[in-house]
Amino acid sequence: MPILCDKKVLVFGLTAMLTSIAVAGDYTTKAKYALLMDSDTGYVMFDKNADEPMHPASMTKLMTAYMVDEAVQNGKFKLNDEFEVSENAWRKGGAATGGSTMFLKPHQKVRLDDLLKGIIVQSGNDACIVVAENMAGTEEAFAAQMTQKAKKLGMKNTTFKNATGLPDKEHLMSAKDLAILSQHIIHDFPEQYQIYSQKEFSYNGIRQGNRNPLLYSLEGADGLKTGHTSQSGYGLTASVKTKDGRRLIMVINGLKSMNERAEEARRLMNWGLANFQNSDLLSINKPLAEVNVWLGTQKTVRAVPAKNLIQTHALVDDINAVSIVQYQQPILAPIQKGQKLGKIITTLSDNTKVETDLIAAEDVKKLGFFSKIKALFGG
Repeated sequence: MPILCDKKVLVFGLTAMLTSIAVAGDYTTKAKYALLMDSDTGYVMFDKNADEPMHPASMTKLMTAYMVDEAVQNGKFKLNDEFEVSENAWRKGGAATGGSTMFLKPHQKVRLDDLLKGIIVQSGNDACIVVAENMAGTEEAFAAQMTQKAKKLGMKNTTFKNATGLPDKEHLMSAKDLAILSQHIIHDFPEQYQIYSQKEFSYNGIRQGNRNPLLYSLEGADGLKTGHTSQSGYGLTASVKTKDGRRLIMVINGLKSMNERAEEARRLMNWGLANFQNSDLLSINKPLAEVNVWLGTQKTVRAVPAKNLIQTHALVDDINAVSIVQYQQPILAPIQKGQKLGKIITTLSDNTKVETDLIAAEDVKKLGFFSKIKALFGG
């Protein structure tokens, strides 16, 4: 008996109108460069010169740390490996330079996990150079690897000339690239990410505090990195995770003082938290259809989206999303949980279309021989 396929198209919509006190066009900042985005959806809430290459100063060290985390994850190095401090690293990044330092000593051997904390918490230039030399032979070679990795991560306006962020006219990143890098740090290395919220770290008997002002003033702040040189001004790449799981990433740079940086960072983050929200358009926990099953131990199978779909939007905006669910039925058993059954095409408020697989939410076994014969002949 042939299987007769019935093509189904279902339409779901989400419409609402919300109000708030501000919209994106109303916000201004003293920062020369700024970006505020939702980490999960990539939605940009605020953008000021975010694609322009700028001098990132010590925010460079986010890529240095990324390279370490990736090398450890790939098994090239272990966190308990010891790296030796060269004369060059001590001379260019040590205590005598007057810059950010981990206070390492020449020829000292230092565990990689301590160097990573020295980079992230203490912003140690010496720690960065030690890592670069031990991982790539020279800092210049390591910087070239950093640039290559940046391109692979989709960072289009980034060129590294060193591992520290010390001034170099060709050493550049954009605010958007720093936000992209932050997303990868958070999502690619969740266990290591906790270091970015560490408020202090002691090494060689010297305790130093994390310079990120939001760690001390804003609930949910858990990273990432400050930066400052006379060339760049004061900058900060930061992240805040709310109690309901929403995460914002912010980059600001070109400010005049530490106080101005702290104030602008708090203002922009609080503005984003107060004036934008995420709405669930599709949920893996909410079936969209019951698809008929042919020769299975049950007559239908629940169909769900393969992944959640979330839309970030200003509270003043209309939410007007429509999802079209397409599938053919019946589906021949056996069916495995996660098996693709069709697709969902969602049109967002800005007319952007997002396609998501429609999958089976459960297994469905095929009928046994006698039950199959009975089903085929309508018994």
